[in-house]
Amino acid sequence: MMRPISFSLCCLFLLQVILPAENMDAMWGDSTVKLRAENSARGQLFEEGNYAMFIHWGLYSHLGNKVNGKTYYGIGEWIMSDRMAGIPIGDYKQLAEEFNPLNFDAEAIVQLAKDAGMKYIVITSKHHDGFAMYDSEVSDFDIVDSTPWGHDPMKELSDACQKAGLGFGFYYSHNQDWTYPGGHNGPDKKENGESASFDDYFREKCLPQVEEITTQYGPIALVWFDTPGEMPKHYVEQLVEVVRRNQPNALVSGRAGHGLGDYQTLGDMEVPHHNIDGMWESVDTTNNSWGYAWYDENWKSPREILNRLISTVARGGTYMLNIGPRGDGSVPVRASRVLRVAGQWIQSNPQVIYRSGPSPWGHALPWGDVTTNGNTLSLCIFDWMPLDRLYLPGLKSEIKSAHILTPDGPQAVPYSREGNWTIFTLPSCAPDLLVSVIEVELAGPPDVDQTFGLDPLVGTEILAEFAEVDGAEKSSLRWMEKFGEWVRLTRIHEWSPDSTASWEVDVIHPGEYLASLSYAGKGRIVWGVSVEGGEHIQNEQDSSHNYEEYPIGWIHFPEPGRYRIHVSCLEDENGEASLKSIRLVPIM
Repeated sequence: MMRPISFSLCCLFLLQVILPAENMDAMWGDSTVKLRAENSARGQLFEEGNYAMFIHWGLYSHLGNKVNGKTYYGIGEWIMSDRMAGIPIGDYKQLAEEFNPLNFDAEAIVQLAKDAGMKYIVITSKHHDGFAMYDSEVSDFDIVDSTPWGHDPMKELSDACQKAGLGFGFYYSHNQDWTYPGGHNGPDKKENGESASFDDYFREKCLPQVEEITTQYGPIALVWFDTPGEMPKHYVEQLVEVVRRNQPNALVSGRAGHGLGDYQTLGDMEVPHHNIDGMWESVDTTNNSWGYAWYDENWKSPREILNRLISTVARGGTYMLNIGPRGDGSVPVRASRVLRVAGQWIQSNPQVIYRSGPSPWGHALPWGDVTTNGNTLSLCIFDWMPLDRLYLPGLKSEIKSAHILTPDGPQAVPYSREGNWTIFTLPSCAPDLLVSVIEVELAGPPDVDQTFGLDPLVGTEILAEFAEVDGAEKSSLRWMEKFGEWVRLTRIHEWSPDSTASWEVDVIHPGEYLASLSYAGKGRIVWGVSVEGGEHIQNEQDSSHNYEEYPIGWIHFPEPGRYRIHVSCLEDENGEASLKSIRLVPIM
């Protein structure tokens, strides 16, 4: 099951004061939207693999979010920041004397990535704290010179990736450096008392370290820059030039800034609901943290990992999923377990993920999602139907064959057509407990009507971001559940009595449907739901600071066909109504 998403409006306003979402968007940098890699070798691994391992591992991992006996909840790689523990630079640097990751095993991590079905690994070479996780010649604040361990794990990991046939890449925080004079959010004076500029940091540390990571570790598949903020463009241009010169086949992440990357990186932990053009990735976590946090046992299940991976591929992107090794270098057992279980499914169903294209529907379907390989659709069923049929709306293409994948091999699936719908007859039990797949071979390229179909068995939730809005505001909202744990949705707000949000729907089975709305607000709110040219219902319901779903009432669709559904906010005394979605469920 997917985790419920809720938030407090009061807490949200507080978080927006502390760290406005738009400020974080600016820190992450301008989106980079490109339709394809500028050369095929550079983009091949990214476009064909669709699944990668991200690793956040550094000096902060030794703390695991606990400082002087106090636990700080949120992303541990920021533990030094005043927004977390506020550790002075001198005290933080002394931690290196305790950092001794004797249980680090590069080959074991690479094998985990292979078992998980991932095609490349990207690891933090230097995060915002300025500590280099490799042997740097330009700074002694690194894992070789400052720790009792004295190893270069990046060399070991690079060698292991090459041996195993996986791509290898580096994360590098190019703008922020909290311990080097002149780095963004770092000290403004050098040890001799002289003022330090960003140019000092860039010339003395940043540029030469990027030179190091792109020349000393063999072929690099990707350099993942992060949080460019207001970093002037000419600095980013120099870094990209270094990557291009030293690693001509390496991609540069969209978070390099100024549109100079090769592809777009979405916001942290964001899996979009609509298809996105061009090359892009979603970066996500196996639990709620990037770096290791001792308390964080809120792991994604294998099913949730697969749902988010498939949904990313179905929207047209690549999914990079993070692990956070402990300070001793070991990977938490539960993280390894869920990745391997999900990986076993991928090994049995590689065509769903690798070299796969987006869903022609442009959005998820009530029972799951769809990826494509040429003229073949992979219908991925996340929630097995309560009855024996699966309803697929809007497919216009002729079907050559349909098979459900089982442990005993593909089995033919009977299907029929009814209006704009294709109806598949399912076996009584799901052939796969994680995600069941129906492979549909078409006579030609997929041709699909993207109109939302009202599923006659399980109903359909339609998000606000797909609505046509008149007289209200539709905008994206991003907030943190805990520090650094980001959630995003699109809501409709700023309602007036004349405002409407509407969606076109396709109905195969006419009759009564329960209309429910998911919204947040304050006090009692009167909502109206109507079928254009047909029935209107309205109801007063309470509201919450959290987005919660409330029933409005039954509404009637008299016959099969197309309808436009309208939602209006008729009375909202406090003016805080915020609509997330509408759900329409058939009354059996």
